[in-house]
Amino acid sequence: MCSQSKIWKNLLPPNSMFPRLILLLAILAPALPLAAETIAAVPARKLSVVRVNVTNQPWDFMRPWGKRAPYSRRAIGPVIANQRVLVTAELVANANYIEFEAADSGQKVPATVEFVDYEANLALLKTEDPEFLRAVPPLDFTVATVGDTLSVLQLEANGNQLVTRGPMTTAEVAGYPLDDSTFLLYRMTASLQFRDSSFTLPVVKDDKLVGLVMRYEAQANNADIVPTPVIQHFLRDAAQLPYEGFPRAGIVFASTRDPQLRRYVGLTDATPGGLYVTEVLRTGPAAAAGLEAGDVLLRIDAQAVDQDGNYSDPVYGKISVSHLLSTEHLHGDTVKLTIFRKGELKEIPLTLANRPVTDYVSEPYIIDRAPKFYILGGMVLQELSRQYLKEWGPDWAKKAPEDLIYLDRAQNEIYPEGKRKIVILSRVLPSDTTMGYEDLNHHVVTKLNGVELTSIQDVPKAIEKAENGLHKMEFPTDPTVIYLDAEQVATSEAVLSKTYQLPALKRL
Repeated sequence: MCSQSKIWKNLLPPNSMFPRLILLLAILAPALPLAAETIAAVPARKLSVVRVNVTNQPWDFMRPWGKRAPYSRRAIGPVIANQRVLVTAELVANANYIEFEAADSGQKVPATVEFVDYEANLALLKTEDPEFLRAVPPLDFTVATVGDTLSVLQLEANGNQLVTRGPMTTAEVAGYPLDDSTFLLYRMTASLQFRDSSFTLPVVKDDKLVGLVMRYEAQANNADIVPTPVIQHFLRDAAQLPYEGFPRAGIVFASTRDPQLRRYVGLTDATPGGLYVTEVLRTGPAAAAGLEAGDVLLRIDAQAVDQDGNYSDPVYGKISVSHLLSTEHLHGDTVKLTIFRKGELKEIPLTLANRPVTDYVSEPYIIDRAPKFYILGGMVLQELSRQYLKEWGPDWAKKAPEDLIYLDRAQNEIYPEGKRKIVILSRVLPSDTTMGYEDLNHHVVTKLNGVELTSIQDVPKAIEKAENGLHKMEFPTDPTVIYLDAEQVATSEAVLSKTYQLPALKRL
């Protein structure tokens, strides 16, 4: 404090009438509470974090035989128990190479993904070098509540750590990076400085981990955080092989705040609250339990459900029941639902289950997996997925073909039984075989040689059924039918591979 006083004295005007007041404020300033502040701290290895360097290379779904150009990301990963490092799943999506880097010495070791959950946006990393993290004390976990002061950890180039403090403003169930994923989310106000290691950032309270920053809005100074309850659920699952993931009930709800809706379903003052069931996924846990569209959900175990679908959480107060079902419970847990159906109260046991991404008709994401495809004489056939639609960019919901967006969004209603895929003609590679068809793209293919296509795996057996030397391809929209010369298709493979430098003509 003495050295700090000398610095401030040297900055004061020589004839100032209030140097003592300014000096006093300067000395006391570090102790005054701030809404958001940044201070330099001790070297990072003592605070249980490492740099994580990743080279990512996603597949190109418009050219499914190849990948896009690689790029790099850097992050700060907190070290937790058993010498593991926790990061967001986005950081390691489609990773070619991962390494840990010590903040103080710059030492680097290769790392691998042990578990990843893209829906919850979490990944657990490890290294085979037993010495690299041995001296690093792991961080414990704690929860945060609205009003707590949280600290975001960043690193300077010299290995010193920056701590940006700010208040936690919100705890709510909100969207995660994957469009259909909603989980508990913390939000804090903080003025984060840009650093090259800023993709994933640890957030602590009282030197304990409360979450990872997964989004930051610089204009609003808002940081969205994957919080402790979601992380601990992920770690509990990871400790019990096989990894099951976060469960779902398989129900779509609507609020019962509208008094006319309440009268319609027969709710009175004696049955307050409740969520109206608008849809039950036919292959989901709710359908297996006997839940029906038109039921009103009143309670989950001992927790009452209000008209907006919230319950009273002991830590976070009013919060969506999806947190109770998906995060507070594990795959295979059974909950007791109290429902109102046609004037009667009923109790239904429901066993929660995770829905594997491959069970979707149009998969919501395809990450760390190559897209399936089959090139038939220049006709590029593949399966519809949300990942394919996202090739139109961040605004894909407005720019992608409307009929494909509709099939993706309404897949549960159009294909209630699931257990199939939608095969599309994504593009045509000009060749002698496809002459005249070059402008066809993004069309659903229903049949090939009379064989219904329920997945890309149906294509090889359908090709065997060519009639009169022709392959017949059928579409639900114009053009309804096209024909390909079967002999040309067979002899065009070598030419296509050479002309378009294709490493393969199919991946099934």
